[in-house]
Order: sequence, then structure tokens, then C-alpha cells
Amino acid sequence: MGDFLRQFFTWWHGQTLSLRFFTWRRGVLVGRDEAENLYYRDKKDASKRWVVYRGIVDASKTPPEWHAWLHHMAEKPPSSLSRRAWQKPHLPNMTGTRDAWRPRGSLHRSAARPPATGDYEPWTPPAPPAPRASGAKIK
Repeated sequence: MGDFLRQFFTWWHGQTLSLRFFTWRRGVLVGRDEAENLYYRDKKDASKRWVVYRGIVDASKTPPEWHAWLHHMAEKPPSSLSRRAWQKPHLPNMTGTRDAWRPRGSLHRSAARPPATGDYEPWTPPAPPAPRASGAKIK
């Protein structure tokens, strides 16, 4: 029951009921990526392409090769292409999650913040000029 209500009322938890119906009626499965996102094209108009995300909808979950296919930069879907040895696996944007990168000294890092090293000099503005005496001549 919870999945039905989630599909009926929210779009950010994956496929809505209208997208499920549209995909069932008009979609042809083209492939899937490592994150189990499903990629479709339209039965009648092959230029229409879309993705159904697994879990939370986040565009950064789309790997670059599938992004290129979705945006018509590549004609062949990446499932038919092999990955090169130098390519790393795709990672979505982790900003705002527990897995986000936190540099040394970050307030969100559990380790103690390193002490100041003494190389920091705060900026102080220069002293304002002294006021002129009234009646003084300007050269």
C-alpha cells in the first residue's frame, strides 16, 4: 500500500503511476546501467528517450555515456558499447549526504580540528588620514 501511495503522490521516489502507464504503453526498454536505472525510447518516435531512476530521482545518477544517449549526442545506447580500461565507475553527486567529502578541518568531520599554525595574518585596514585644520591651503 505504501508503494502505491508513494507512486501516486510523489515524483521524487522514482516512477509515478502516470510514468508507469506511459512507459508500459509507449516505451521500449533500451538498457540499464550499474545503478539499475532503466532507459527507454518511444515505440513510435525513437527520438523520445527517458530514464526511470531506481530509488530517489537524482539526475547526477545518470552515467556520462547514458547522458550522451539521452541527449542525442550518441546514437547507440551504451549497453552495446564496452567500457574502456581507464574509465572509472560512475558516482553520483554526494553533496548533502552522509557520504559527502569533508575536508580536514571541516565542521562536519568527526575528527578534531587542527590548531592554527601561526602563518595566518589577519588583515587590518589602514588608519584613516588625519583631518585637516580649517583654513589650511590645498596645494
